[in-house]
Amino acid sequence: MKVIRLNEPGNWEELNINKPSEVLSSGNALLKVKKIGVCGTDLHAFKGQQPFFNYPRVLGHELAVEVVAVADDVINVSIGDKCSVEPYYNDIIGQAVKRGKTNCGEHLQVLGVHVDGGMQEYFVYPAKFLHATNSLSDDQLAMIEPLAIGCHAVDRADIKEDDIVLVIGVGPIGLGTIQFAKLKGARVIAMDIDDSKLEQCKEITKVEDTINALGNVEEELATLLNGDLPTVILDATGNPTSMMNTFKYAAAGGTIVFIGLFMGDVVFHDPSFHKKELTLKASRAALGTDFGRIIKLIEEGKIDATSFITHRMCFDEVPTEFEKLYKQKDLIKAIIEIN
Repeated sequence: MKVIRLNEPGNWEELNINKPSEVLSSGNALLKVKKIGVCGTDLHAFKGQQPFFNYPRVLGHELAVEVVAVADDVINVSIGDKCSVEPYYNDIIGQAVKRGKTNCGEHLQVLGVHVDGGMQEYFVYPAKFLHATNSLSDDQLAMIEPLAIGCHAVDRADIKEDDIVLVIGVGPIGLGTIQFAKLKGARVIAMDIDDSKLEQCKEITKVEDTINALGNVEEELATLLNGDLPTVILDATGNPTSMMNTFKYAAAGGTIVFIGLFMGDVVFHDPSFHKKELTLKASRAALGTDFGRIIKLIEEGKIDATSFITHRMCFDEVPTEFEKLYKQKDLIKAIIEIN
């Protein structure tokens, strides 16, 4: 079977190795990879700019797979099932996991980041992290993990119907975040530095209000909201300037959630932070329960899982075509297809 591995920044290697055995140890399933979503993590890893990463690594954690074989004790999936893959797991059950925070365990492993991921035709994975549904397409299944990032962030924000929500950054994670925030019944505003992306955002999410972050944001917010400010801000940019500006934009008593991250320190004016009694939260990955919820919401037509797929490539094209994604100004989400 074919494996495509990133040996170091900018350097792919194609490998041909034996397909894993269908005789599986307890709890495991053998999976055939159908489609792989290209995440910002993959793009940053290719450029050598991804935190918590080491090389060589087989990338890929946004996956649509088919179950090829299962161990005798597996009961949650069957051969032939189509599944989304929950790509986070904890080999060691630490304090956070014991408290239900499986997404931020002290020993968390993520496919395609800490361990080899889905840029291979087949791989073995614990069946308990598979979420089966034969009612969704492979495209939809591959999009569930990035949608789960936004879903978990909205849960962290504890949004209510009377909230005013500002989502900053309208890449794939921001677009998903907007959809889940709208399901809460709140007013949602989208912000980015790119007007064309904001127009795409309007088309995809049907959000009504947008702001360009390069303008006078505080003045525009005050005009748009009749002097009020957002009560919830979710920043999906991973940009330090954007993230630190959120403290100025938040209403008194408001909540800020950082979805994106960067390698550095967040600095804010403590008296202003205390004066507003702000709540600051991080949001990392997602919970296993999020995957089942999202599958149901897609099946019910409440979440759009595919409209921001803008580019596609074949698995064999990855070594030669992957870098070209950086030049695609209209890129939102690319999907790699394994025939």
